[in-house]
Amino acid sequence: MQLAHTEQSPFRQVGKRVVIATVVLVATVLLVYFDRDGYRDNNGGELSLLDATYYATVSLSTTGYGDITPVTPGARLVNILIITPLRVLFLLILIGTTLEALTARSREEFRVRRWRSSVRQHVIVCGYGTKGRSAIRALVSTGTAPDHIVVVDPSPAMIEEANSIGLTGIVGDATRADVLKRTSIEKARAVIVAANRDDTAVLITLTVRQLNPSVPITASVREEENASLLRQSGADSVITSSSTSGRLLGLATDSPRVVAVVEDLLTSGHGLDLTQRTVSSSEVGMGARQLRDVVLSVTRGGRTLRFDDPQIGTLQSEDVLVVVRSHA
Repeated sequence: MQLAHTEQSPFRQVGKRVVIATVVLVATVLLVYFDRDGYRDNNGGELSLLDATYYATVSLSTTGYGDITPVTPGARLVNILIITPLRVLFLLILIGTTLEALTARSREEFRVRRWRSSVRQHVIVCGYGTKGRSAIRALVSTGTAPDHIVVVDPSPAMIEEANSIGLTGIVGDATRADVLKRTSIEKARAVIVAANRDDTAVLITLTVRQLNPSVPITASVREEENASLLRQSGADSVITSSSTSGRLLGLATDSPRVVAVVEDLLTSGHGLDLTQRTVSSSEVGMGARQLRDVVLSVTRGGRTLRFDDPQIGTLQSEDVLVVVRSHA
């Protein structure tokens, strides 16, 4: 599992530590050189800049040959209060890369455990191809937060791409139960099956339904003849990509404006939006044609009625509407 997060490149991390270590070393050299009268060299003579650099280097690295030592109270106080903390900082910088490598895995495991304990009502998208990416864009445009979308794909490159836009990704085969269990599928609010092959879509749907008998499943198939097989496998909604595309291509030839309106309805965020909502309290008792939104269907008691069905009568409090509304 890969949670979305930004991480600096190894070269950038090492470069930053080298810069900090150099600053600490230069600061120590200057402290020793400006207070050189407080130090004694066993070889005699006044400390030069090279001697100060040598002392700072062996001191910060805790080598300490003892050939140059602080002898005055002031120099010793500077060593205690300033150089010793700098020595500790220098050592932490030097071993920081090693500590980073040792703790990175533990931190990632902690983040994954925390995510699994807190995630709820998320959407699982099986497949990050063209259909999967389009489905995710639609989810985000209608209000689903990226951190509530989990992508499952066998390609590490696809998962890295999903991570880059804030999605949680799992590298693996969505037909395998152990892979889907890592998505916390028992707490998901929906599953989208966007596999590239129809037989793969069937296997994923069967596995999902085995792990979570009640989660809504929307699946995509290429061939219309496989749609019934997907429904028998447990999919609640099946989108046939080839036949849908074919119908739009046919309409575009003789009725291009119809296709333009369909594209507008399917594109959220501008123009006309196709949405689902419940009846508000102020709309109860009204006719479907009296609403400001254009009502296309009414779902009542598990049945979906078209807008012109006389059984609709007046709207009831539990009705679910599919409407066309203008995006402000």
